[in-house]
Amino acid sequence: MNRRKKEADQHKGWNISISGVFIAMVMGIVLISVVAATLIFVQIYRNAMEQSAVTSSSQSCEQVQNTVENYTQDMRIILEGIVARMRHENNHSEEYIQNLVNIRSDVVAVTICGEDGELLRYWNRGQKLKEHYRIVQSTEMEDDDGRLRITKPYVESLFEGYYPWVVTVYQKIQKEDGTSIQVNIDIRFSDIANYVDDVGIGQHGYAYIADKKGNLIYHPQQQLIYSGLKEEKGMDLKEGTHIQEQAIYTVKNLENCDWKIVGVCYVDEMITEKVSSAVSRLLIVLCLVMGAVFLLGWAFSELFSAPVRQLADDMHRFEKNAENFVFEPMAGTTEITTLSNSFEHMVVKIQKLMEQVRQEEITLRKTELKALQAQINPHFLYNTLDAIAWMCEDGKNEDAEEMVTALARLFRISISKGHELIPIEKEVEHAKSYLKIENYRYKNKFTYSFEVEESCLSYLCNKITLQPIIENAIYHGVKQMIDEGEIWIRIFEDGEDIIFQVEDNGIGMTEEQCREILRKEPGDRTGIGIKNVNDRIKIYFGSNYGLNITSELDEGTCVTIRMPKVREEEYEKK
Repeated sequence: MNRRKKEADQHKGWNISISGVFIAMVMGIVLISVVAATLIFVQIYRNAMEQSAVTSSSQSCEQVQNTVENYTQDMRIILEGIVARMRHENNHSEEYIQNLVNIRSDVVAVTICGEDGELLRYWNRGQKLKEHYRIVQSTEMEDDDGRLRITKPYVESLFEGYYPWVVTVYQKIQKEDGTSIQVNIDIRFSDIANYVDDVGIGQHGYAYIADKKGNLIYHPQQQLIYSGLKEEKGMDLKEGTHIQEQAIYTVKNLENCDWKIVGVCYVDEMITEKVSSAVSRLLIVLCLVMGAVFLLGWAFSELFSAPVRQLADDMHRFEKNAENFVFEPMAGTTEITTLSNSFEHMVVKIQKLMEQVRQEEITLRKTELKALQAQINPHFLYNTLDAIAWMCEDGKNEDAEEMVTALARLFRISISKGHELIPIEKEVEHAKSYLKIENYRYKNKFTYSFEVEESCLSYLCNKITLQPIIENAIYHGVKQMIDEGEIWIRIFEDGEDIIFQVEDNGIGMTEEQCREILRKEPGDRTGIGIKNVNDRIKIYFGSNYGLNITSELDEGTCVTIRMPKVREEEYEKK
């Protein structure tokens, strides 16, 4: 019974409402779907942003490439025009060069140097030549591959008080006498630098110029690089797009010189920030969707679960007061109506069964009373009274009085106010009274002893448990012996159980006879008491309890009874 109660309590622990399950299920499905869609969207959006960043960086670099190429191509044309006139060396050449310097504000000076770097001629806008000056000149003869020769940016220092930032485009001319001269055009580099500074790829991206050997030509943050506060990683990259962990580098080579344009844009700015912004908006939409799903799910579940909760409440009321419960069918969906009708039929059927069980219990009590009365064998009562009368006639008044007292005690305990369970102490007293009477009747043909643990006396057992077993030991065991018989009654604890043993040294039985005793029906003339005891114990406590008989021929028989420990306060609560 305790096990069933624990199982019932465990089932009650699963207190989950249908509406809660429905809302959780719908929200779970929506959440999983939205999260999966969001992850797919974020991946697609990130790839699109990455491609967009690559395209934007490529377009910006291409614009710088075109501008610088056009500018350097213009310088190439000017240089070629000067070189063509220098080959003929006439007065018109000098006039042409001077006019060019005056007209082109980006041309700082035109110089011609000898092989040893000596300044042979120069044209400028009237600045005075320094006494000590340095010419930036290539000392190596280079192959004429058609590419423009151009130096790194540097500060021009040929003229007094005039220090422009320039690059020099140059070309060497081989003269007929075997000597060579170099024509230099110093071009103001600030025009190119200003254009490169204005190029932005995103908010923090930029472009810079390097040569194909990986040397820096111009960088918007050049001072930071030279001072070691910034490191630029893209100067050694080849032409194309290079996506790295924190930045995207786009490299464009100039066709007419050894320079290349490198565009830099940051992943965090161009991709991560945009993706994060998109995810934030998606999360807001997700929260709104989940809120709407919750409200719709709650409204829909209430339509279905409210009648179910009412039906559950009716079931709880039915559990508490099934006998007087009256159920009123409820309306609702087809499923609810079906459940309501089924529950109504079940209530009516259970109440009928309860009434039937009540009547059967009344019948069972009457039957038990008859069975109890049947335990008092009329033949046993007649013989006992006859023995008492004989004792009175023979003057054994004290023995007769003791037998009458034992018989009265036997009846009183047998009745036990209608209780099925009595203390083991009373059951032992009942057995002793019975043994005393039988011992008088058979003139001490047998002896008996009790070994009872004191701790067992307060527990309860089925009434008239030992008497039928002892009776069987007397009539079918020691009564038929020539020698004096012995009967031992033992009661002791075994874990959570109580063990009763009734052992005799009688004639014994075969295994088949032992099994047959427990199978005898009420119509049989012998052994009914033992089967009655076994059936009552199993009905009351379960199939794990009851009798077990072991016996050997000419050795004796031992009947073992197992019952659970039952305290009086537990029995009174039932």
